[in-house]
Amino acid sequence: MHVQRGCGRARRSFGALGCFVVYLAASVPGTAAPPRADLFDELFKQGQAKNGAMKTLTASFVETTSSTLLTKPLVSSGTLAVIRPSRIVLRYTQPDERVVLIDGDMMTMSWPSRHLRESKDIGASQKRIQKYFADSSPDELRSHFTIAAREAEDRPGTYLVTMVPKRKQILEGLSRLDLWVDRTTELLVAMKMSFPSGDTKLMTFTDVKPNALIDPSVFSVGPR
Repeated sequence: MHVQRGCGRARRSFGALGCFVVYLAASVPGTAAPPRADLFDELFKQGQAKNGAMKTLTASFVETTSSTLLTKPLVSSGTLAVIRPSRIVLRYTQPDERVVLIDGDMMTMSWPSRHLRESKDIGASQKRIQKYFADSSPDELRSHFTIAAREAEDRPGTYLVTMVPKRKQILEGLSRLDLWVDRTTELLVAMKMSFPSGDTKLMTFTDVKPNALIDPSVFSVGPR
């Protein structure tokens, strides 16, 4: 019973914040050079300079969801594919196959074993994400979040960027965001979302390939 309720909460929480997860996977700023000024400003500057050349991205991921309604964390894995600016698919393969597709302003989730298929207009959420994250300068981001950046102790060879929302509208859905950026490859290797309920979702990324060729069939969610 607890597991089923926890799954339900995990599905509901994926909406706008899930869009943010995959957006960051394709565009999070990173740098291999030692920072000379404020670390976050340097990461942002280097990332902006490099992200314009990134059109696609593929990766493997492991997602760990912890909840007060779960007797133990849910661990899932699968693959991610992104065609910027707004086509994204998460294909879960373990422990159960399901697909989450974001195509423009529509999000579709297909979970065959549960006979579940849902589509939702997420245009409003996308605009908020664009406003608070994608279109912001470092100073603008600091007006929305308390931001700290440092060398990560728990993941050697990475920088850790922590963002705590200041605004009530953001705090209603997200209480903290942690991002780990590889110092050598300049790519996002992990991110953790902490929710007001006390639940958390950690995603780790491996085999990340910017500008990879992507078969269009990857973005299919199958028959209704």
